[in-house]
Amino acid sequence: MASTVTSEPSKTSSAPARPGYGQLLRTRGAWTFLLPGFAARQPFAMLTISIVLLVQHTTGSYGAAGAVAAVTGVAMALFAPYSGRLADRHGQRAVLLPGVLVHSVSGLTLTALALSGAPLWALFAAAVPTGASVPQVGPMVRARWGVKLQGSPLMTTAAAFESVTDELTFVLGPLVATALCTTVDPSAGLLTESALTLIGGLLFAAQKSTQPSVAPATHARVEHVSALRVPGIRVLIVTFLGIGSVFGGMQVSLAAFAESIGEPGLNGVLYGVFAAGNMLSGVVCGAVAWKIAPQRRLLVGYAALALTASGLWAAHSVVVLAGIGLLVGMCIAPALITGYTLVEGLVPPTARTEAFTWLTGAVALGQAAAVTVAGQLEDRLWDGAGFLVPMAGTALALATLVTLRSHLAPPRATRVVTRGVAHREPVAIGEM
Repeated sequence: MASTVTSEPSKTSSAPARPGYGQLLRTRGAWTFLLPGFAARQPFAMLTISIVLLVQHTTGSYGAAGAVAAVTGVAMALFAPYSGRLADRHGQRAVLLPGVLVHSVSGLTLTALALSGAPLWALFAAAVPTGASVPQVGPMVRARWGVKLQGSPLMTTAAAFESVTDELTFVLGPLVATALCTTVDPSAGLLTESALTLIGGLLFAAQKSTQPSVAPATHARVEHVSALRVPGIRVLIVTFLGIGSVFGGMQVSLAAFAESIGEPGLNGVLYGVFAAGNMLSGVVCGAVAWKIAPQRRLLVGYAALALTASGLWAAHSVVVLAGIGLLVGMCIAPALITGYTLVEGLVPPTARTEAFTWLTGAVALGQAAAVTVAGQLEDRLWDGAGFLVPMAGTALALATLVTLRSHLAPPRATRVVTRGVAHREPVAIGEM
């Protein structure tokens, strides 16, 4: 019999209405993968902006810089789900160790080619393995939380905490990369990114005790079902593509805006304000005991994101642009947190890392497309034309989300019930 009683905490219960971050961080063994995971995911936020600033410096074109960064993003988006699937099947360590080595070598190769004035096709060739080998540490950390907290109310708090961690990397990453590229050397950002990937990735891979267990080979055919077959995951992929368009469009357009006013170093500050809004709203979102269903929260939050993103192109001063960027950032975290939270109810644990990497890859793909289009718009049209990309990307994703929102409901559990001799049929548990 399905229960219809709403889970309200008792006033006499000593348990909090919503588990907090303190309780989450006291989870046994959490810090063993959180600290190296934080270091290993920093390069993810540094890669695109480092490539844009390096290639723009060597070629003088935002279009060329955006195209090279886009190739990297597309390669990452295409290979990330397979990386997640391999991690589910063979273990995270088996995927991370070769991945970080390939990424570091590829990043160094791309840097050398750009500085030597190599043709654009050579940069594209180096960008493919650079993007394809980006370690998917964020999804791997989320999968480890899933193992630690299976069935616990702390899972929503963990999703919020991971989103906050992601946004903190997007605060620090662009700031560090921009500072290195503008004050040290145009290649310093990508070189640092490669070094952090290698060191952080190896340290994270060394934490074998907390990685999800690998299913026995005899059950692989039954348990390893692709997350892409779930309709709700496909809807979330489109949703996250729109979020990626915000990241990519703003990275290129903010860099172009800062250069147009003669203050290239301001790019990191403006992007930092945007990411700080994202991080702060993530902290709040994770601390609230939500009574609204996650599907509805995603719709409302995404509508707010599309609305605020539509005002970016009209900002012509640093203060106004920073203010609107802050609002846009504040709308992204709730959408990301809710999207990742929905994954738990949509896919089984054996496909969860793959599902997370599909969403991460969607952000990367949306970012890659946005970087390319925004770069062309900035080169060919007026300063700030690249801000049209986040507006269009979020609007299209919102339309898809509204139309297909019914797919985000978790599937109803079924079981086989005998109805007479030699007669069996699946019946939804909630209907019994």
